[in-house]
Amino acid sequence: MKITVKKSNIEGLGVFAEEDIKKGEIILSMDDSHVVADVNSLTTYQQDYECDWLADGKVILMQAPEKHINHSCDPNTYVKTIDGIRKVVAMRNIKQGEELTYDYAINGYYDCDTPCHCESKTCRGTISPNFFKLPRDRQLDYFPYLDEWFKEKFKVELENGGFSIK
Repeated sequence: MKITVKKSNIEGLGVFAEEDIKKGEIILSMDDSHVVADVNSLTTYQQDYECDWLADGKVILMQAPEKHINHSCDPNTYVKTIDGIRKVVAMRNIKQGEELTYDYAINGYYDCDTPCHCESKTCRGTISPNFFKLPRDRQLDYFPYLDEWFKEKFKVELENGGFSIK
């Protein structure tokens, strides 16, 4: 495996590259087998930090290592469903030792503003995992990375926002 989990300067644990990773390379497949039947049975921490909210109301309790990928307002990865399996893909070249991050607003559609500690030059100050609340220029940057389920679910909103959905 090209990654390892260790202490992060962003938040808690993070996922780090053990070797250089090229742009477009699939880094890992996500384990979506832990479907949550009753979100209320989870702790608040699990709901806020370990769940992934997908299409058709499906909620996944993320597993290691993907649950340790921290948010950044200047991410180096994104999640894309390929042949029915969600994959973490390199958005750009990633150097050995660099922490893997993604912007929780890509494919995000819920409100949960928490302080951001990514310290990137483009840091928005809060983690707002809602694509539609991003500044327009960031929406344009992230549009190519949106997953097909997200485009289907929010087709009307995206088209009303000037995006062409095919």
